Amino acid sequence: MTTAPLFLLEPLPAAGPARLDGPEGRHAATVKRLRAGEAVLLSDGRGGLAHAVVDATGRDTVDLTITGRTDAEPPAPRVLLAQALVKGDRGELAVELATEAGVDGILPWRAARCIARWEEGPRGEKALARWRSTVREAAKQARRPWLPVVEEPLGTAALARRVAAVDLAIVLHEEASERLADVSLPAGGELLLVVGPEGGVTDAEIDALVAAGAHPVRLGPEVLRASTAAAVALGALGVLTTRWG
Repeated sequence: MTTAPLFLLEPLPAAGPARLDGPEGRHAATVKRLRAGEAVLLSDGRGGLAHAVVDATGRDTVDLTITGRTDAEPPAPRVLLAQALVKGDRGELAVELATEAGVDGILPWRAARCIARWEEGPRGEKALARWRSTVREAAKQARRPWLPVVEEPLGTAALARRVAAVDLAIVLHEEASERLADVSLPAGGELLLVVGPEGGVTDAEIDALVAAGAHPVRLGPEVLRASTAAAVALGALGVLTTRWG
């Protein structure tokens, strides 16, 4: 038995009739080909999750009846990912996997060794829009009631300020002496996970982040790709904290 598909709807009613239209309605009616009587999940992306049944479908609309609603508490600690820009579709893969693994927010990082640059202007805006679209679809695929926010890209100086503002910041680094499993993790608040680019984090970047309070850590003996490291770390954090309950 497959899990009912999830669609985003804002505002999300507590009960009664609802309608999917626009891109969500088009996807539900023409791609998913929903039919009367089928069960679906609806979310507002902010913790609200509703069960609903399809009443009727139009060309680009789906009419439903909500049969019940719950409001999920946000995971604790909240995990933010500073993901260095990765060339090609590997950047989208990185945020897709991180979203499926439960990340709560994403900060695109213009690290020194990034091949992708995301310069100001239409090209950078298009790249950011692709990340946001990828995260949205990955959250729906994972049936997540919380939709991660992809912020504007930032440089190392701005990232260091974010490091100083969170409860704990960890930088994945293959030469770190401390293991993630040995770090004292917070039970709540915000945890910032920093993943560097293909060429690695520079010494100057490590120095700046450590000076702001970050802890360089390693996951294990293997060297992971920039596109998969966050998902692996999020899995470890799910086990090492109460995030996976």
